[in-house]
Amino acid sequence: MRYGTHYRVPLVLLLGMVQFTPDLASLVGIGEIPCNMEETGPVRGGLVQMKEFSHKTVVRPVPSNFVWRLHGGRRSSSTNSIEFGDMAVDVPVPRGSFDPWNQQVKEENGRCKGCAKISKARAVAHLPESPDLPSHASTIETVNDTMPTPSLQPPDLDDGCPDSAPEQLQELKHNGSVLAIAVSDDYIFAGTSKGEIAVWSLGTYRLVATIQAHKRSVLCLFLTDDSRYLLSSACEPIVSVWCPKTFTRLYEIYSTYDVGDVFSIAYSAQHESVYIGTQTQDIQWVHLKDPKRRVMHDSNSHPDRRQHRFFDSRAIGGTSTPRRTEEHYALIPRAQTVLEMDAGAVRQYAHYGWVFCMRIAKGPTVLVDPDEEVLISGGGDGTIKLWRLSEEGPEYEDGERVKGDIEELMVLGQDDSESVMSLVIDGSFLYAGKLQGIIELWDLDTKQKLRVIKAPDGNVNTLKMDFGLLWSAGTGGSASKHSTLHYGRDPNGASQNVSQKYQCLSRWKAHDGKILSSAVTAHQNDQLFITGANDNTVRVWRVNGMPTQAEEGVGKSEDMMITSLREFVSYKTVSSRPEFTEDCRKGATFLGSLFKRLGAQVEMLSTDKLHNPVVFAKFSGKLEPAEKRKRILFYGHYDVVPADMKADSWQTDPFRLVGQNGYLYGRGVSDNKGPIMAALYAVTDLLQAKVLDSDIIFLIEGEEESGSRGFQETIRKNKDLIGHIDYVLLANSYWLDDDVPCLTYGLRGVLHATVCIDSRLPDLHSGVDGSNMMSEPLTDLTLLLSKLKDRKNHVNLPMFYDGILPVTEEEEARYDEIANILMRRNPANGPIDVLKRSLMARWREPNLTIHRYNVSGPDGSLISSHATANVSIRLVPGQEVDDVIASLKSFLRAEFAMFESDNTLTIRIDNKAEPWLGVPGNYIFRTLEEAVMRAWGGAGAGANGTSGVNGTNGEAAPTKSRKPLYIREGGSIPAIRFLEKEFNAPAAHLPCGQASDAAHLHNERLRVVNLLKSREIFGTVFRKL
Repeated sequence: MRYGTHYRVPLVLLLGMVQFTPDLASLVGIGEIPCNMEETGPVRGGLVQMKEFSHKTVVRPVPSNFVWRLHGGRRSSSTNSIEFGDMAVDVPVPRGSFDPWNQQVKEENGRCKGCAKISKARAVAHLPESPDLPSHASTIETVNDTMPTPSLQPPDLDDGCPDSAPEQLQELKHNGSVLAIAVSDDYIFAGTSKGEIAVWSLGTYRLVATIQAHKRSVLCLFLTDDSRYLLSSACEPIVSVWCPKTFTRLYEIYSTYDVGDVFSIAYSAQHESVYIGTQTQDIQWVHLKDPKRRVMHDSNSHPDRRQHRFFDSRAIGGTSTPRRTEEHYALIPRAQTVLEMDAGAVRQYAHYGWVFCMRIAKGPTVLVDPDEEVLISGGGDGTIKLWRLSEEGPEYEDGERVKGDIEELMVLGQDDSESVMSLVIDGSFLYAGKLQGIIELWDLDTKQKLRVIKAPDGNVNTLKMDFGLLWSAGTGGSASKHSTLHYGRDPNGASQNVSQKYQCLSRWKAHDGKILSSAVTAHQNDQLFITGANDNTVRVWRVNGMPTQAEEGVGKSEDMMITSLREFVSYKTVSSRPEFTEDCRKGATFLGSLFKRLGAQVEMLSTDKLHNPVVFAKFSGKLEPAEKRKRILFYGHYDVVPADMKADSWQTDPFRLVGQNGYLYGRGVSDNKGPIMAALYAVTDLLQAKVLDSDIIFLIEGEEESGSRGFQETIRKNKDLIGHIDYVLLANSYWLDDDVPCLTYGLRGVLHATVCIDSRLPDLHSGVDGSNMMSEPLTDLTLLLSKLKDRKNHVNLPMFYDGILPVTEEEEARYDEIANILMRRNPANGPIDVLKRSLMARWREPNLTIHRYNVSGPDGSLISSHATANVSIRLVPGQEVDDVIASLKSFLRAEFAMFESDNTLTIRIDNKAEPWLGVPGNYIFRTLEEAVMRAWGGAGAGANGTSGVNGTNGEAAPTKSRKPLYIREGGSIPAIRFLEKEFNAPAAHLPCGQASDAAHLHNERLRVVNLLKSREIFGTVFRKL
């Protein structure tokens, strides 16, 4: 049997025990609600069954390097953070501008004083040349632990929702808070904190009746779909069933258990049963027509008459506490029928929290028949449960059976703990209103959380779906309407992508208090949204008519991917410049919020060093069990290189996305913000189509343009969170030209070094002090660096070329194909053998470059006491970075020793990245190749970009297709080889842009067709992998 011994404790003790569920007063904000000990004396409605389970609140230590976390509507942060909205942001300390040779990486001798002196002098000289510094830049320069920390983050999810209120038709006043609303064709019903149900005419808004329905506050009103019954519950264990036309009390229902308050009610027409969600975490039910459940009005089992173990107990010689009574108790109408719930008609611990909301839905998931009714419940434990309903329950020892039963069918949100306050169902889509203004969208067919929608401020106490819109309201007093899949359908009736929906169309301050309930209806050609709050009012809003300007924009507006990219580009996420530190953090916050809204689990990963955070986002696939899912990691970066806004080189504002002639212009649009948006919205496409089987993990760093500082350390530290990875995918480069799609399978590695020569003497005048008896640092440095290469550009480091992989026949054929294509496109590239040799030299051969000299002292005829030069070495597969570093150091030290100089040599390694070589024939490259051919095949990827759009729009691609070019590149991406080795997973690289994208240059751009095609390619790859 599912029922057993129960123990009763006062409500106040329960509140102290069940810490994960907010108390009712905090939820509804009603001072006069009689659900507390002070107003009710002995709280009979508040007596509960004490369940035999242990609950302990685990307080996890917050690491000092933690920045912020976004997960399922919760937030946590380090203790020194400042919260804004749903985020908490650690305050960073600005760092120096990025220079690959200007890192604080120390050799055994530490950073030489000469370099430090030059850096400091340059920093001082640079300050007057930075008009774009924020007004608080001077303050930032002196940040310390004792200073107050400035805000870096605006309020979360500032989505620009229009603040426009619909027409208010009526304001209906009452003398108590309005906790519940229901509406029929003729009446508006409002449950109040006085235990009354106020009834107004829907046509004239005249008060028709005031019914004393309960002793204490009415918590729930529910009108059945056929308008046959109006059900009410309250801060007491009594449920009433009313006739919504005559206001007759048809049934009085109670439980044999002390259930406390009844928060929610649902009714199944198929089973003619009432289901209640209680304060004691149970769901109970009763069949209205079950004759065995009928009892006399004066039954001793009634909560008003039965012996209470706690309040009616007494010591020897003592007396029991008198039962409270008030005049309005006598005004409650006598019910025609009294029903006592079967003791077996209960699902104990349906939730480990109060059962705040319930709904009956017909066929909401493929797990049941289309016409089968399912009970959906939401609880204070953060979970949503679906229950299968049946006619027969468990059997008693005497052979009799309980009338009805519920069987757990599905559980959602187990990784969350934020209370579910409201539910609304739309086909297989379920919306859950939660605390802190969060609405979650779940797909009941795939059990996936599709996205998170930001609703009104405060807890989302009420959700409604009607007129193709999602209506919400909460404790902040604001109401909102969002577009849904049913809004803005095309002429053929097909809805747009899920990523184009759920935009906030309007948000307005509907009440001066906390909105606790709402209803939607149509009456006399008017569409009405009705709200009730603890300001003792019901307000009726007319929401029909022509769409607002914002609503019109939804149907006609650009794709949400481009809208998101537009905002993404607006953040000046320049990781190499300290004046843009705040913008980098804001850009990371925007990206994390976007991932979260689209349904991902999101966390911001960082270390104790002051680097920009890595945005972690995980989209869960639908394949069960989860262990069978493939896990695909997409790597990208949200930081960009600087854009010179003072010169006339940019034709547009680099941080404002501008569309011209089929291209999108803006800093980072091609490198790497556009590809990130394409990959993200490819996932939303798959979620909407219910075909995402694999888990997709995004790791988007903010330091790639600055040598990926702290990235490896951050990933290693959070490897358990990231989990195992099967494939690594990135899109951070470009085609060879503007016409032929490519796949990149190789990148060179790199190491950056600084070579310094220092004198024991200060800066001297060359005329007064210069002589052939003096060792000059700059001369020594010049002679030393000349030893690194010969006249044929051959690098002289010992064993430098050992281990380089030979050219295979397959690779040779690739270079021949690439050279032939480039020659056909532009004969000026030739001759062909020189072009091929140039490609091989840039892609698969190492090189050493001396970049610049720096000396101490002002300009003039000086002998500088310090001379330094920056050196980079590009490495290829077969060369080990650490071996080359050791060879470089030993070679320079040996050569310098031969000078017999009085000066000292310092060598510092500033940055390094391993080379990467993929396997073009493996599964991930084959999948990418097929996806590229499907998207671009036969469509023509030419510069005009007018063809090939059909594939993106879902039409069949032409049959003619060609393989993409397999290319290598001379540049370096530090993360790719690291991720491949760290997770033991093969990596592949999809270039999204064209050669003319001008990444890192002025007027950076990305063709719209390339963006859309990349989204299509990512979708195919994510689905097939």
